[in-house]
Amino acid sequence: MTYIVALTGGIGSGKTTVSNGFKKIGINIIDTDVIAKNIIEYNSQILFSIKKKFGKKILNTGNSINRILLRKYIFNNKNHRLWLENLLYPKIYQETKTQIKLTQSNWCLWVVPLLIEKKLEKKAHRILLVDTPVKEQIKRIIKRDKINLLEAKKIIALQATRKQRISISDDIIFNKKNIKKINSYIYYFNLLYSYLSKKNDKKITEIKKNYLTKFY
Repeated sequence: MTYIVALTGGIGSGKTTVSNGFKKIGINIIDTDVIAKNIIEYNSQILFSIKKKFGKKILNTGNSINRILLRKYIFNNKNHRLWLENLLYPKIYQETKTQIKLTQSNWCLWVVPLLIEKKLEKKAHRILLVDTPVKEQIKRIIKRDKINLLEAKKIIALQATRKQRISISDDIIFNKKNIKKINSYIYYFNLLYSYLSKKNDKKITEIKKNYLTKFY
């Protein structure tokens, strides 16, 4: 069985930076955001359901889904968000399991922003959190996504709290945008997870209790 490390964190925390670092050293990355994007773009049944739900206004000129507009719909309407999550997540999880089976590295990194919200904590052997203060998250997503302060706060309010994420995490990287430090943390965690991946389930449980790592 593949050793699975779930990488989670709030929007704008730096999950992509960390996952890209692991990818560069040869770790297989299973990213649920990437999977979701591909499903929306290439799964004809999903595409049809979204068009039927939101109408032609959700389409770009090339008949593809306008992801920016779709995001606005789901973050401004709880029912729309839950509808889309219920539509996508069975497909996302099925594709996740398929990709995990194809993993060739000693362990794989499963990037799951909604790990807590979807109650998936027990699906991974270990949880790595990318942690960032809420104020910093807001600054980053306003700049990155070109949204206003109110929209940024609304998005963050829909996610699990920072305290909730910390409470379920085994390892924590506090992202201060220092790429050299992040790379050194990635090097350490690769050694740790490679070691853990070679142990049996009983020893994994024992080690998990003794190795709780926080990098600030």
